[in-house]
Amino acid sequence: MSEPHDDEAPDWLSATELGMWQAFRNGSTYDLSVPSPLLNDPAAAGPWGEHRSVRARVIALLLLSGPSARPGRVAALKLRGAYISGSLDLAGGNVDPYVELTYCRFERELVLPECHFTTLRLVGCVIPRMEAARLRTEGDLHLPRCQVARGIRLTDAQIGTDLLISQISVRPDSNSRSIAADGMSVGQDLQAEQIETHGEFSLRGSKVGGSLMLRGSRLRAAGERRALNAPQLTVERSLYMTGAVVSIATGHANSTPPYGTVYTGNTSRLPPGTEIRRFECYGGVRLDDGRFGDTIDFHQARFLMAAGEEVSLRRITATELRFQCERPLEGRVVLNGAKITTLMDLSTSWPGPGGLAMGGFSYENVVPSGHFPLTRRLEWLDSATPEYSPEPYERLAQVMRNSGEDADAREVLLAKQRRRRETLPLAAKTWGYIQDWTVAYGYRPGRAALWMAMLWAGGTFAFARHAPEPLKGEEHPVWNPALYVLDLLVPVINLGQDGHWRTEGGWQWLAAAMVLLGWILATTVAAGASRLLRRG
Repeated sequence: MSEPHDDEAPDWLSATELGMWQAFRNGSTYDLSVPSPLLNDPAAAGPWGEHRSVRARVIALLLLSGPSARPGRVAALKLRGAYISGSLDLAGGNVDPYVELTYCRFERELVLPECHFTTLRLVGCVIPRMEAARLRTEGDLHLPRCQVARGIRLTDAQIGTDLLISQISVRPDSNSRSIAADGMSVGQDLQAEQIETHGEFSLRGSKVGGSLMLRGSRLRAAGERRALNAPQLTVERSLYMTGAVVSIATGHANSTPPYGTVYTGNTSRLPPGTEIRRFECYGGVRLDDGRFGDTIDFHQARFLMAAGEEVSLRRITATELRFQCERPLEGRVVLNGAKITTLMDLSTSWPGPGGLAMGGFSYENVVPSGHFPLTRRLEWLDSATPEYSPEPYERLAQVMRNSGEDADAREVLLAKQRRRRETLPLAAKTWGYIQDWTVAYGYRPGRAALWMAMLWAGGTFAFARHAPEPLKGEEHPVWNPALYVLDLLVPVINLGQDGHWRTEGGWQWLAAAMVLLGWILATTVAAGASRLLRRG
């Protein structure tokens, strides 16, 4: 066996490998597929035979120390329908040629740590495991429709442009992770539509220069881990965890991005031959401390969690949060410390009591999708505050005032006072009930005028039937029951009637009641007015 001289092929290559060597120099596709579609499926059982087999060491030789291109050609490895025996180990290597492997089957794991590619495309391949920590690409890394049995590791990888893993299927590694991509950097978009993961998808501290798209994907947790673990994730544009409308009429099975996928927010009228594939997450999601330049979109998403699992959005920052998913039946949604400019939501999306936490949740605008009555919005606040907390009520009231909805803002603050009342001792709670019944804590000042008018009318009718005796003979004004009752009810104004007449028995008690009720009304109105002034 001898090594090649200049661009000559080694004499130890098989006939199949020799054909691959020549195709590499031409930059052409070396197609080892057969006419039968079933026999071309790399995931199907059964051997492919020696005529379709190439050794991993020959591929490594081509990529790391391969021959030069023929005149007028660009050297590239384009291999289709091949069985790659052995372990393809390119660790630490610098691969200049373009690499595209389509519907190939790998016997052993793919080892690419600290390897440098221009562009790497593995389409529809079956791979036992992909080890690619600190991998670097100048262009794209494509892994669409691949099947990986024991996980993918892309820790600290640097992808120059797009990372495309749409329709990939990944099983977990020994640590219950399907895709471990902590600290990864993607120059443009991370396209992960319709993927299937069985194990944690980890993106801790990763950065995406464009959007992260998980439309129509199904993420499943394994072991004690989450389905998606991405704290401190930075996405310059949007995160899409939404449904996908799939139609075979929009492409073909060999196209990339994945064929037959159309994305739209309106699924009420679907054309024939289409179906909705929702985003589904079986397990917890952690996006704590994430930074999102535009939108976090949960439209039509399903979060299927067990008790104790969470969709955690603690301290995230985003321009818009579209919480329009199906209501989680178990688990919690946590928004503590999150900062959102615009919140778009459905009344039916939020979990019930005990399933929502949003202490310190800050937002500037609320745009409900569909019918979202104020009573349901108040239930939303109640479910987020099992123990009374004024901040969520005050935040919602401020947002509503900024939107010109002053009446609804007053209702929110009234609801806050009623929640607070339940935490007070008996005496303060009783006084709270009095304020609520009379003037609704000052948030419905029209009640004070109504009560005053009723008391004035009733008192005037009563005292018109009984004129009391004067205290000092002729030194008294002309008896006027209407002015007398008004003088009793309004404690800070003297109309010249009170103090000149002697009331006895039940009439004295009636006069005292008028004075007491007048003070209560005046005090509650003053308390409400002071709250209005403080808000102003």
